Amino acid sequence: MSAIVGVHELSKRIGNHIRRFRFDAEEMSQQALADKIGVTRQTIIAIEKDKYSPSLEVAFKLAEVFDTDIGSVFTYQEPK
Repeated sequence: MSAIVGVHELSKRIGNHIRRFRFDAEEMSQQALADKIGVTRQTIIAIEKDKYSPSLEVAFKLAEVFDTDIGSVFTYQEPK
């Protein structure tokens, strides 16, 4: 496999638990979460569906909103 990995391939390896965290946070809406971290609702939707990998800044803001570490919100699966 090439050392250069396309963004689409990389996003398939990064998963997240945002929906579960939103549910646990009194069923926080996607819009409420977007407002808290300064992005659009569409961005939250894309991240939750693993169609978009957020910047580190957005990832850290998400973890901060849920008062947890970034590794609890996002997962990375090594390629096989």
